[in-house]
Amino acid sequence: MKTAMLIAVLFASALTAGMASAQPAKGENMKIYAAAVAKTPLTAIAADYEKATGNKVALVFDTAGATEQRFRADPEASLLITTVPLIRNGESSGALKDGTSVLLGSTVAGVAVPPKAAKPDVSSPEKLKAALLAAKRIAVSDPARGATVGTHFMKVIEALGIKDEVLKKTTLASDGVETMRLVMEDKADIGVSQSSEIVQASPDSLAGPFPKEFSLATDFSLWHRNTMSPAVKDFVAMLTGSAGRAKFAAGGVVPPAPR
Repeated sequence: MKTAMLIAVLFASALTAGMASAQPAKGENMKIYAAAVAKTPLTAIAADYEKATGNKVALVFDTAGATEQRFRADPEASLLITTVPLIRNGESSGALKDGTSVLLGSTVAGVAVPPKAAKPDVSSPEKLKAALLAAKRIAVSDPARGATVGTHFMKVIEALGIKDEVLKKTTLASDGVETMRLVMEDKADIGVSQSSEIVQASPDSLAGPFPKEFSLATDFSLWHRNTMSPAVKDFVAMLTGSAGRAKFAAGGVVPPAPR
């Protein structure tokens, strides 16, 4: 009888321990550096994760280039979300090593206006040029801070032959989220940003993508170390699962086509 009782107690203890180990890690804090293009969907996914697990997620948003630099400089950083070229360059140089990248989706550069403003036609180089010249105030993310669209925009206005005129009335924002804040507050007549950042601020603000001659599509990926903790692994699973990808799609980051 005593032996049977002892076996039962040991079995119950083992079962309890097994159940505990199967649960997500509790009370862990993680820090994620992400390009501003992912702000709305990533914030929503992090909130769902915190509610489900009790873990805390600190989100740091910036331009694509600054995000990658800040991630590498922070030994406590858990995850990085930035452009595919930046991740590939980091892996090639050894700045990002012993990790894995997962493609999250793509977005295109676009033109924004305040929600109630008339939308200019930007469907051709000539019409885009006219719209930029007509605008009194323009906002775009600062290329000096590693902004993908900001860097591209400088090439566009140079190709259009209006660089000097446009820069005189352009505010260089810290990132795409700041660009859209200026547009939403009527402090800029035109904002140039990723289309995802535009629709996340207000779908009614999107005037259109750049004309095909100046189109810019950007792929974004998640990069994580192969030695990530169980809690971080759970978050990655939520981020790349069907519900997470649906949130990214709703935020203007088009998921990759199924293979």
